[in-house]
Amino acid sequence: MDNISQVIQGVPLNHYILFSTIIFAIGVTGVLIRRNAIVIFMSVELMLNAVNLLLTAFSVYHNDAAGQVFVFFIMALAAAEVAVGLAIIVMIYRNTHSTDINTLSKLKW
Repeated sequence: MDNISQVIQGVPLNHYILFSTIIFAIGVTGVLIRRNAIVIFMSVELMLNAVNLLLTAFSVYHNDAAGQVFVFFIMALAAAEVAVGLAIIVMIYRNTHSTDINTLSKLKW
């Protein structure tokens, strides 16, 4: 029964899990290593997209729409994060003339 559901759906669930893990790991690496604020926000978005892909894959695999509903809310959260994050980056750039997060110590009182 398990093999039949994998054949019908095309790509096995293990491939989605592996792909999402690789994308999430790239995002975590970008957050931890990079110092540019824009690249850090892009890495966070990459991690959110990895989670969205995994939730959608599990939703299709289990024939339950709850995962796709969560994906919708995560996408709305990501849109709000981008709006606020870019506004913060613009204000940091106006004050320090750089998007390097190490220059944020200049903003201390």
